[in-house]
Amino acid sequence: MLGGMQIDLNADLGEGSAHEAAVMASVSSANIACGGHAGDAGTMRDSLRLAARFGVVAGAHPGFPDREGFGRREQHFPPDEVTAFVREQIEALKAVAAREGVRLNHVKPHGMLYNMAARDAALARAVARAAADSGIGLYFGLAGAGSVMLREAAALGLRAVGEGFADRGYAPDGTLWPRGQAGALLGAAQATAQGVRIAREGRTFAVTGEEVRVPAGTLCLHGDGPEAAALARELRAALGAAGVRVAPPAGP
Repeated sequence: MLGGMQIDLNADLGEGSAHEAAVMASVSSANIACGGHAGDAGTMRDSLRLAARFGVVAGAHPGFPDREGFGRREQHFPPDEVTAFVREQIEALKAVAAREGVRLNHVKPHGMLYNMAARDAALARAVARAAADSGIGLYFGLAGAGSVMLREAAALGLRAVGEGFADRGYAPDGTLWPRGQAGALLGAAQATAQGVRIAREGRTFAVTGEEVRVPAGTLCLHGDGPEAAALARELRAALGAAGVRVAPPAGP
């Protein structure tokens, strides 16, 4: 809830990071790559086992089928094709999770699929449809910014949870500052401060200085950077020191 009492802390994992276990030890939710931008049956199994070991809830992290670009390049598909490849990725992770005795908790799109769905209602609906078809009722999408992700997910009966980003810079309209531009990626100290402020106040500052509303129920840090493990530890500790309880969101 806003006001500084509780927030989920999630990380994008299953993407080949050497620091995955250390990150998993500090978060409450893990978004596991499921074969689009990264991941295969083996990495999915390993990530699910780590999640079970650390008591972390696991979710699907589908992206554009673009391993070469790590799912971070803009692509365009008809909505029915988007629903099909997102559903295929979710079902692949569900199959591995069933063998491991792990229940999937949520769906969170990855990378450019996420960014495009935050402003494109048809794309947002196509992605949310795949989650609904797969029977996973919890959906993470961009908080604030007039994000259509949450609206379209809710319209399909999903419980939509607004997501803030600790380690990414914001544009004045509440969208994420483009990767590759100065200010897009925050260092550990700045990311920790931003994460705590989002959790306690539901707001932060844009790269250009304007105050931005970020009414988040879950807070993301990226698990693939060299500082990921240290940031996860520092942010978890800072949230606790600020009176914020870290816990996964309740299901629908």
